Amino acid sequence: MARSRKISVDRRRFLSSAVGGAAALVADTRAADAQQSEPPRPAAAQIMPKEADPDSPSSVEVLTADHPGSDFMVDVIKSLGFEYIAANPGSSFRSLHESLVNYGGNKSPEFITCCHEESSVAMAHGYAKIEGKPMCVLAHGTVGLQHAAMAIYNAFCDRVPVYLILGNTIDATQRRPGVEWAHSVQDAAAMVRDYVKWDDLPVSLPHFAESAVRAYKIAMTPPMLPVLVVADSDLQEKPLSEGARIRIPKLTLAAPPQGDSGAVAEAARLLVAAENPVLEADRAARTPAGMRLLVELAETLQAPVINQAGRMNFPSRHPLNQSERSRTLIANADVILGLEVWDFWGTVHSFRDQLQRTWQPITKEGVKLVSITAGDLYTKSNYQDFERYPEVDLAIAADAEATLPSLIEACKRLIGSDRKRAFEDRGKRLAAAHQQALERARTEATYAWDASPISTARLAAELWAQIREKDWSLVSGGGWPMRLWDFDKYYQFIGGSGGAGIGYGAPASVGAALANRKHGRLSVNIQNDGDLMYAPGVLWTSAHHRIPLLSVMHNNRAYHQEVMHLQRMANRHQRGITRAGIGTTIEDPNIDYAMVARGLGLHGEGPISDPKDLGPAIRRALDVVQRGEPALVDVLTQPR
Repeated sequence: MARSRKISVDRRRFLSSAVGGAAALVADTRAADAQQSEPPRPAAAQIMPKEADPDSPSSVEVLTADHPGSDFMVDVIKSLGFEYIAANPGSSFRSLHESLVNYGGNKSPEFITCCHEESSVAMAHGYAKIEGKPMCVLAHGTVGLQHAAMAIYNAFCDRVPVYLILGNTIDATQRRPGVEWAHSVQDAAAMVRDYVKWDDLPVSLPHFAESAVRAYKIAMTPPMLPVLVVADSDLQEKPLSEGARIRIPKLTLAAPPQGDSGAVAEAARLLVAAENPVLEADRAARTPAGMRLLVELAETLQAPVINQAGRMNFPSRHPLNQSERSRTLIANADVILGLEVWDFWGTVHSFRDQLQRTWQPITKEGVKLVSITAGDLYTKSNYQDFERYPEVDLAIAADAEATLPSLIEACKRLIGSDRKRAFEDRGKRLAAAHQQALERARTEATYAWDASPISTARLAAELWAQIREKDWSLVSGGGWPMRLWDFDKYYQFIGGSGGAGIGYGAPASVGAALANRKHGRLSVNIQNDGDLMYAPGVLWTSAHHRIPLLSVMHNNRAYHQEVMHLQRMANRHQRGITRAGIGTTIEDPNIDYAMVARGLGLHGEGPISDPKDLGPAIRRALDVVQRGEPALVDVLTQPR
């Protein structure tokens, strides 16, 4: 198929010429549909003059290929339904890149240009938590994957599906002299294998198709996690041989694992008989259905819910939301049901970080602990993200959301009239306690209301006043919004980073905003200053791709958690805290984030230190965002 050409001709969907009949073509018709919707290509496209290629001797004609392997890879990628593919460009996937934007028409998936691989993966992380499916990421060889590694680890800890394709040149005899050797590797996935769910190195195009489909299925089977497929550069660039018979396997997603019926019945018996049950939810709701099911279970039992906020598990203003009273409820509980709780041990113990670290249970004697988590189905050894071993009484190794329907029905079957009356009385007490907690939060938010720098409570309140009537989504940030705002839709909160790797907030917000864009939602990001400085180039990505996102800076000019850690150590060592700012603050010079934003193509305003100026600045930025562009307001804040 390789030949000497002066110009290249139209490239038809090459499988139609590679395979004899339509019945032998792609099993999944989505790829064909996507191709038919492409804009028409010109009859002839200009190619690079051979003398412009520094690697080609002037005496050698330029070789072209009508149908490189990367075109088939694009058909495979399209069959998986990706909307976007994020990448910082790299030579190890240059053929795949070209096929995506030309053969694939830069549509389904659309190429999202990123300035750092960590941003690419974090964008996919945020996108998946809104859209409920993976976004694809391309990474370049050794250096690209090392850049991406922290964001991959965050997604791993957060149990989020991210789909990575890594370029690499495996055949040493085919590597260009020089840097391509430094960017190639014998076992590319080895450096992240401890924190991806599955990886593979396909050695043929049929192998690539099968592994790509398998990877998607594995990523989407709870517990959902990142996966990685290596795309060999030689496999990408070589022409497809005449008469090649290749196809794309059918994708069939696995049904999420549900709890054993006997174990679910026992859990229901414990919950219905309990006088003081507590429902503890962390990453329980994978989809909007999960949130609705948890509401149904709580209302069936009139039981309090403590939302640990790994996901948007439960409405914040629901009377059974008792997150503000967590410690008291745990201490008095006779049954605690943990739903995808990451740290169940930490939930039921207190821990003192002193010179001699100590801990003790906060539960009463005889409490029954029940756990439903897909985490029991998958644990790796090296990275210690699985926390202390929880000594539970009933462990159900299953996806919590998929198990909730059977648990709800089992509970309903056991509830008699006497229990129903007791539940109603309990619900009234909990509703009163919820209202008291909300009023307490509102009162506490008024403290330092007129302070400068601006209190974080005032920031949250001013922001809420501007967005409350809109269809909004808080794509990064927590704390005061969780106490003051009315969260009642699944997409209004997406949880945190998982691995607490700094540099997640800004790019994850852009990825989540990208997912929200087609729904017309207002995406709001309360952006930490230290986090933004890890990879501020993602602001340019948001401007370049017209991703509407309102970022309001929580600019306390420090890595404040580390300030507190240094103060704690200084106190412990009896040296005073006056030098705790050395190595922990972001001052001298102070960073003008509004100027940074403007330089990267956004509307930028601030820094704002007078609380009276905050509301008007947010309104002006919102006008920009509602026109379909990103905006940033720099707010000088109290430390926390």
